[in-house]
Amino acid sequence: MNLVYNSPQFYVLEYPAQHGYELVDKHSGRGAFIQGEFALKFRSSIQDAAAEDPSIEHIDEFLENFQPLMTLPVVLH
Repeated sequence: MNLVYNSPQFYVLEYPAQHGYELVDKHSGRGAFIQGEFALKFRSSIQDAAAEDPSIEHIDEFLENFQPLMTLPVVLH
């Protein structure tokens, strides 16, 4: 597990062994796990967004597009 992004609103974890990403909205306490082809497209898109403007505001705005997928409650172990 690798922490890819962390802001006051979101965090993104990469799970290389599963070829996936976990996206979490800290404010709502909800998240999503994506993998496969969608995860590859996500990685490319977030890299493009960061290359365009690496500010927290810009990356958070990009991640807001994925909020409809973030429906699973975050459970701490």
